[in-house]
Amino acid sequence: YYHRKDIREEMLRLAEHREVVPRYKDGGFGKRPQTLKYEKELEKWVREGAVSFHMSEERWINPMMLTPGMRKEEMDKLRTGWDLVLDVDTNFLEFGKICARLLIKALKFHEVKHYFVKFSGRTGWHIIVPYETFPKEVNGIPTSRLFPEAAIKISQYLMDMIRNKLSDELLDSFGFEELMRRSGKKYEDLVKEEEFDPYSLISIDSVAISSRHLFRMPYSLNEKSWLVSIPVKNVMKFELEQARPENVVVEEGFMEGGRPGEAKQLFIQAYEYEVMKEREVSLARSIPKRAIPKQFFPPCIKNILKGLEDGRKRSVFILINFLRSLGWDFDSIEKELYEWNKRNKEPLRENYIASQLKWHKKNPIYLPPNCDNRNYYLDIGVCQPDPLCKGIKNPVTYSFKSRRRYRKSR
Repeated sequence: YYHRKDIREEMLRLAEHREVVPRYKDGGFGKRPQTLKYEKELEKWVREGAVSFHMSEERWINPMMLTPGMRKEEMDKLRTGWDLVLDVDTNFLEFGKICARLLIKALKFHEVKHYFVKFSGRTGWHIIVPYETFPKEVNGIPTSRLFPEAAIKISQYLMDMIRNKLSDELLDSFGFEELMRRSGKKYEDLVKEEEFDPYSLISIDSVAISSRHLFRMPYSLNEKSWLVSIPVKNVMKFELEQARPENVVVEEGFMEGGRPGEAKQLFIQAYEYEVMKEREVSLARSIPKRAIPKQFFPPCIKNILKGLEDGRKRSVFILINFLRSLGWDFDSIEKELYEWNKRNKEPLRENYIASQLKWHKKNPIYLPPNCDNRNYYLDIGVCQPDPLCKGIKNPVTYSFKSRRRYRKSR
């Protein structure tokens, strides 16, 4: 299989600027660091008994400069970028297909169009978002330095985002009794806090990665199944027969390209989600029974509502959370968003707003981003503080304070 020239050439292309490590028939890995630059190196490893090959998610100036025990600051200087690899791990191919499809849908929800999917070679899936689509920095820190923490935050965010849908689809497709039978697990193994936990059957290993993490190379064999880790266009139609070595066809451009900044929304919302979860409990107690009207909105929200040229998608996120926090019902929020969208220099697609509303309806109420979050009000250009803004940390606080002042004055 590895003697095929098209396979060797593609593996060499993918290996550029990455660590590449062989794995042998006995399950042992080759020494680290190693790279793959020449076909003769690949042939040598295969003659020595290598069956599969694994490469780093991170890209390096020179992988051979890596040493055990390096400090994070040292690795940050060597790292030129990294790819987001969502590693869906399960013992059941059909379960993994459903999870992979929902993760792909979640990426599309965040306007990520350049992603790549490959079969792991056994029963799992790798969904890859290339570094070229990432924002240059997040919260003032170059994105190249945000591994593995950004990958972990995004993975956890997406896991939580698809959790309920994944649970519903597994139960609808198989039924609880069948899930127990197939997995061999007991009721108490599959249920958490009186609800079915889909992650008792599937894990997304990206939430537990560390620096220099490796994943199976595209077109590598799997040493347990002897199937190939191949790119896949349609997850739900995939059959194991496609991954047999004799059936493999090389797909050009795998893991290449992407529009710069395309994944910015994904990064921003994953980072903000972590903060929002911390604020969720206290917020539930303070939501007013009667919606707070526009006259008490802070300048930043009023500026957004005038219509925008840039930052429209981030503003949808801001407005939904802000209005929900002020007690607005979804019918009122929907009406306000569609009216606002007409005032934008270039309106967003209505189905984008509809999908955001649909997602928020299924999730708890969170505060909008804090005032000092540079990815939002300052970056969009709507932060024009008035005297009341002094000391205010969140736009919602402004509205409560403004309403209190109004009531006192009366």
